[in-house]
Amino acid sequence: MKQVLPHKPWLAEFILLAAIWGASFLFMRLGAAEFGALPTAGVRVAVASVFLLPLLVLRGLWSELLRHRKKLLLLGMLNSGIPFASISFALLSISTGLSSLLNATVPLFGALVAWVWLKDRPHGLKIIGLLIGFVGVAMLAWGKASFKPDASGLASGWAVLACLLASLCYGISASFTRRYLSGVPSLVIATGSQIGATVGLCLPTLWLWPAQNPSAQAWLALLAVGILCTGIAYVLYFRLIEKVGAAGSLTVTFLIPVFAVIYGTIFLGESVTAWMLLCGAIILCGTALSVDLLKLRRH
Repeated sequence: MKQVLPHKPWLAEFILLAAIWGASFLFMRLGAAEFGALPTAGVRVAVASVFLLPLLVLRGLWSELLRHRKKLLLLGMLNSGIPFASISFALLSISTGLSSLLNATVPLFGALVAWVWLKDRPHGLKIIGLLIGFVGVAMLAWGKASFKPDASGLASGWAVLACLLASLCYGISASFTRRYLSGVPSLVIATGSQIGATVGLCLPTLWLWPAQNPSAQAWLALLAVGILCTGIAYVLYFRLIEKVGAAGSLTVTFLIPVFAVIYGTIFLGESVTAWMLLCGAIILCGTALSVDLLKLRRH
């Protein structure tokens, strides 16, 4: 059978999206260290909203956003508000590499949600893949999931659970988009969801705003994660859902850890252990089976 990946026009967008989202862990870590978890998430979606809204208006899609506003507000919290806050919290106590590997479980949760909600029941290798994937998660989390506070007063176990909560929310939002927002322009979904997340995070962000004004580096990090890793990235993501479907688009998480680990090693001096690589490989293998990646690669 002829391979899709070398010839499909969406391949460049797929790789670009993985590279951009891999950088989001770096930027969020830099931002969360000074802003805190919830303000980091709040500023991220607010910046993305300000960036995307004029583009939407210029394209004449404002009425389309209003037509789907209730669904988009809910999607915003599922696909941005809760996950961004959870990952920002996690990055206060675990590395960008570990958090990105845990983020690679998104297709696993996506497959489970599609099974329960959309009745897209897995069979054969897909079930085996789900089991393998979650075994990999358990192995990865085993040595990290300590619920005893460290020197900074944070416990890595809560960070691991926060990353998995984010993955679950991403899985739910993919099926939600597929079921209720199919055919809606990607720019409308991206903009509406960021506005929804901004509304949901507005009060917590103001309430928990840091007493000391964050540095220019922290501000630049959140501007980058808001414009590049959220505004531009979500337009690419929802375009991919239109082109390859929810399951196919979620497989972008296979490449995200590669970029996140590279960025973390170069810019933050983070180390990657052999155990992390082994568990990451198990997670990715299980995920590949759970979403039937071989089928996705063929015509």
